[in-house]
Amino acid sequence: MGRELLDLREELLFGLRLLDDDFDDPVAVAEQVEMVGGVAGGMSAATRLRRLDPTAAIIVLERSKYVSYANCGLPYYVGGVIADQASLLLQTPASLDARFDLDVRVGTEAVAIDPIAQTVTARNVASGELTTLSYDALVLSPGAETIKPPIPGIDLAMPLRTVEDMDALIERVGRKPKHVTVIGGGFIGVEVVENLRHLDIEVTLVEAAPQVLAPIDPEMVGQVHKVLVANGVDLRLNAQAAAIEHDAVVLASGDRIETELTVVAIGVRPDTTLAKQIGLEIGPRGGISVDEFNRTSVKTIYAIGDVAEKRDALDGSAVLVPLANIANRHGRVVADHIAGITPRPVPAQVTAIVKVFHMAVASTGWNEKRLKAAGRPYIAIHTHPGQHAGYYPGQDLMMLKLLVDPETQQILGAQGVGVDGVDKRIDVIATAMKGGITAPELMDLELAYAPPFSSAKDPVNMLGYIADNIATGQTKIVHWDDVTELQAAGTPIIDVRTAFEHKRGSIPNTLNIPVDELRARIGEIPKGKVVVYCAVGQRGHTAAMFLNRLDYDAYNLDGGYKTWSNSPARA
Repeated sequence: MGRELLDLREELLFGLRLLDDDFDDPVAVAEQVEMVGGVAGGMSAATRLRRLDPTAAIIVLERSKYVSYANCGLPYYVGGVIADQASLLLQTPASLDARFDLDVRVGTEAVAIDPIAQTVTARNVASGELTTLSYDALVLSPGAETIKPPIPGIDLAMPLRTVEDMDALIERVGRKPKHVTVIGGGFIGVEVVENLRHLDIEVTLVEAAPQVLAPIDPEMVGQVHKVLVANGVDLRLNAQAAAIEHDAVVLASGDRIETELTVVAIGVRPDTTLAKQIGLEIGPRGGISVDEFNRTSVKTIYAIGDVAEKRDALDGSAVLVPLANIANRHGRVVADHIAGITPRPVPAQVTAIVKVFHMAVASTGWNEKRLKAAGRPYIAIHTHPGQHAGYYPGQDLMMLKLLVDPETQQILGAQGVGVDGVDKRIDVIATAMKGGITAPELMDLELAYAPPFSSAKDPVNMLGYIADNIATGQTKIVHWDDVTELQAAGTPIIDVRTAFEHKRGSIPNTLNIPVDELRARIGEIPKGKVVVYCAVGQRGHTAAMFLNRLDYDAYNLDGGYKTWSNSPARA
């Protein structure tokens, strides 16, 4: 490295450090930085570091043939929705060298690390040749590996994690199988199922849990099950694969699914092979434990992406988040820290979305299952708004759920399911959570409105109105999973919808008194505790407030009949 470049580098780093005199610098001058693994985290760190430091030697070791690609797009290339494979390959070693002067070595695997000598031993996958590389800072971004359950024949099942996995799966799909079985109903499993159906292949989806998409609560995911079945998917819930054969998947129940190809999409686990070899601290969730700057227990070694544990934004606990956006963000954190900038800590709120045929399913923060498991108090609010004004043609209803701390009104999480507009609402709520906006304050947000796009009271505003009504005692609610207990206790439950709606479908053993007839028929309702419900909760709110003014102890069924009818309670 020439003297002029060294002087330039020192001047740049000195200027950056002036931004924060309290910077905790793990390396005096990181002249050589090694990245183990590319894709989202590793490449984000490498390119950001180059922008900050024009002279450091930055070497990226990637064991696969591809260093920068959109792995979230892999299922859609399998299904032919994305036609050009090149569009998935974001950068190549040549393009990264030309633009960023990065030494990217694909087909090269890091096989050993000496944290004392600060060296990495790299092996060329094709030739087996070993090379020893020194480093001042080392960034581990090896990602995660597909979980394969220890059942007979599991190696016959194909994963979909890398471009190589995608190419292998496309080759098998190209043989035009009549039937494929997908094991695992998470985000990747559901995406694979949809794309196989796009190719008119018969598909069975096997999921060991009672529902697909574990981050979504059961009363929200019912619509997803219906959409899967409506699109020709043979959905097997509470079903566990016991063995995989060349032409069948055998379930623990003894059922045998005749199939020509099996795809495994149960999930992923952090690839901590190298970390364990050198004794890095492994956290409670099985990933590498890191601090707020993504440093490991060896301060010259960083870890980012799927291999590293994150800090949950709600309670600070360790979580695993295999999502590209947080990997990219942590890549920037690491690059900044190496270059001498003290970055903001970035906890994980976990905001995600998945397409299921024509439907979008999204979530942010915690779900109700996790809140219950943690023993944390909460209030659940359900609504069923349209994505835009009802008088504008083409309105589709969505289902939204908001989880709120009953004392502080902090938003704890949200979920959305629907055809259109779900992404916008979940993104607004995720932003509100990040900004510390409380649930009632959602009604104060000034959101873009015109009939084709929203309503004068946006669905997010409506969640805020309901939260405010509950917080101020104007509304008392019960939930779909309270109904059975309430009926057993003899609490009257009144359907305040029209007689026509009641006849089309209702909660069993409920009395139908339309809201417009309440005054005339008030004598039919015994004094004391009573629960009312309508389609989505709006008429129920009106009825409950009216009854409470007449000295009833009236509660509205949160989310109304629509929420109850999509829940496990209906079964």
